[in-house]
Amino acid sequence: MSGRARLALCAAAATLMTSCALLPLVSPATWIFQAVFLLAVQTGVGALTRRVPLARPLTVAAQALVTLMLLTLVFARHQALAGIVPGPDAFQHFSALLRAGADDVGRYSIPAPLSDGIRLMVVGGVLVIGLAVDAFAVTYRSAAPAGLPLLALYAVAAGLSGGGAAWLWFLLAAAGYLMLLLAEGRDRLSQWGRVFGGAARTPGPPPASGAVAPVRTGRRIGAVALGVALFVPLALPSLDGGLLDSAGRGIGNGTGVGGGFSSVNTLVALQDSLKADEDRTVMTYRTTASDTQGLYLRIGSMDDFDGTRWKSTERRTVAVPATFPAPVGLSGEVKRATVRTRIEAADGYVQNWLPMPYPASEVDISGNWRYEPVGRTLIGDHGQNTSGARYEVSSLMVEPTAQQLAGAPEPSPAMKREYTKVPRSLPAVVARTAREVTAGSANHYEQAVKLQDYFAVSGDFRYNTDVHVGTGSTAIASFLKKKEGFCVHFSFAMASMARTLGIPARVAVGFTPGTPQADGWTAVGLRDAHAWPELYFEGVGWTRFEPTPSRGSAPSYTQTNTPGTVESAAPKPTVSASAEPSAEPSASESCSAQLRKLASCPGQSSAVIGPQDDDWPWTRILGLTLTGLLVLGVPLLPLLWRMRVRAVRLGGHGRTEADVAAYTLGVWSEVTDTAWDHGIAPEGSQTPRKAAERIVRLGKLDPEASDAVHRLATAVEQVLYAPRPRPVASLANDARLVAKSFRASASRPARLRALLAPRSAVRVMWRISAVRTTLRTRLSARRRALFHRPSSQNG
Repeated sequence: MSGRARLALCAAAATLMTSCALLPLVSPATWIFQAVFLLAVQTGVGALTRRVPLARPLTVAAQALVTLMLLTLVFARHQALAGIVPGPDAFQHFSALLRAGADDVGRYSIPAPLSDGIRLMVVGGVLVIGLAVDAFAVTYRSAAPAGLPLLALYAVAAGLSGGGAAWLWFLLAAAGYLMLLLAEGRDRLSQWGRVFGGAARTPGPPPASGAVAPVRTGRRIGAVALGVALFVPLALPSLDGGLLDSAGRGIGNGTGVGGGFSSVNTLVALQDSLKADEDRTVMTYRTTASDTQGLYLRIGSMDDFDGTRWKSTERRTVAVPATFPAPVGLSGEVKRATVRTRIEAADGYVQNWLPMPYPASEVDISGNWRYEPVGRTLIGDHGQNTSGARYEVSSLMVEPTAQQLAGAPEPSPAMKREYTKVPRSLPAVVARTAREVTAGSANHYEQAVKLQDYFAVSGDFRYNTDVHVGTGSTAIASFLKKKEGFCVHFSFAMASMARTLGIPARVAVGFTPGTPQADGWTAVGLRDAHAWPELYFEGVGWTRFEPTPSRGSAPSYTQTNTPGTVESAAPKPTVSASAEPSAEPSASESCSAQLRKLASCPGQSSAVIGPQDDDWPWTRILGLTLTGLLVLGVPLLPLLWRMRVRAVRLGGHGRTEADVAAYTLGVWSEVTDTAWDHGIAPEGSQTPRKAAERIVRLGKLDPEASDAVHRLATAVEQVLYAPRPRPVASLANDARLVAKSFRASASRPARLRALLAPRSAVRVMWRISAVRTTLRTRLSARRRALFHRPSSQNG
């Protein structure tokens, strides 16, 4: 194997080893096999084009073109010409997949499911990085800058993952890069011959180890660098996890006590859960509460609104106290009851925040958990999560009356300053709509109820999990215009509008109460995932509201003696949506406004996931890939053959007399073939000098090219007739000068014909015919020898 081929393999291996850092981000990890196959094809194309050889930019362009065709075959074959040639429809499909992938990244938790959009992002990203690494390290022979795209790939993966095995992915990526550097160093050293270094060697063969001094030094430097990166942070308590664990979990001597936490985005999996094909149970619980309709299992809250998104403020955590402090703002006049809930999380439910009824007053759980006092939440520390957790929670069932909420005094200035902030980028329509909806309200409570009724009852909003209202500061305004979305949109919009009215607000995330079972337990499934607004009222504290139609249940304190509403019965449990198509009217058509407010309508089904193409078998993909390469490659074979032959003829040569003769005759053959490609067929009966005169005359070459042809003819005669052939300098330059003159004097069609369909390519057919004749002659001779052996008997 040549040094450049070995370097190309090392470049592909380094890309794949670094790509392993993406494995924890997506499940299942079968995309890596697809990436391996496509990267192998990309590397093979690079090796072939460099062997031709093509110019360096053309090599990179050829690899990029083949990469695009491969991605088209895998992801947009139905929109492409012949399933592999991308057109406008294919590029539109790519754009749609990338948008869907970006949305999936924003709403799925890690590991995210392997949707088509995410698969295109990871596989396409690996191929782009692989192309950059191959171009730097192999095509342009500079392996050091190839570390930049590898670093970018690892940085993205490490920034999103943060898992306990981050050190393993770092080790693989670093090992791949070092392997690439060593391969390039060995290739460079091999071009210089023997390497001298150190003390003089004794006569005899080299040592058995075979590693020269620079290679051994490179290995030592690599080992030291890896040791510093991996092990030094472990000995520094102040780093709390060191280089490999920026999140401070699971690595290093730091305990994490009293440190801040980097909150996970608890909203990322909501839409995925609501649209799940199967409502998988994530936890079950048994409670002493007489009515579970208000027993929401809260995970956490988001109180920082920057105009683009709601997120959790990073706050310091403490050790879990035996008993939690009393809830902020809750006075002794508000009715409450203490309930005890035993919760068992499924083994497959992985969450860093602990689901609990709110407000919890005591938690009995084992493991590494930390308490965040402001949000009254428990966060896993050093990799702790909810998988298989068994715990008991004591919590308060707070039951304020409408009168208590209506008579609540103004919150403290600190509370209003922190929880009523809205950014300047918030569209004016949000505050204007809030004022219009709550016009005539006497207090914040009436405003809150009118906001809830506007979304859940009177505003004609529809619940739909398959809606896209955009991102950024205009998302809420878009939702208010389209009037369609799911719980995240409703809770975000109501909390934002409440803040514009001066009501402290935040968004809570968790699960609705679930479905009671016959054995006394209650099952909570993926589709019970939910988000709701919490508004603060002095004397009551943080209070739940339910603006999302057909989800959860409206709190009783918003149904009694509220403006514009009528006393009604207790809300009924939400009915699960059937998986079968129904001929009945949709929930939005058959459900009255009052029933929608009471959550007594049948739940609307999750957005239907469109049919997706089944994964093609690898044999079919391979067959189509080879077919596409043949369709595009066969017309280019004459061009590639001529480029290869020209490179061999005009390349380097040895210094012996035989090498000089072969090289000179090869350059002359290149000149005669160039003339042939431009319409001047060779005549074997002419001497080199006569042939040169004919080429100059018919080709109408300029004086400089004419002199070059005659110099070449003289060199050929010297090789053919001189006793001892002598090497002549600049033969290759003379041949290139002749070719340049032919191209300058030829018309554009003639130039294209000479480039794409060179006449001299017929030599391939002559060679094939000669080989066939030789083989046929040999087979005939062996057949005669086999069947016509002379007799060995004596007469």
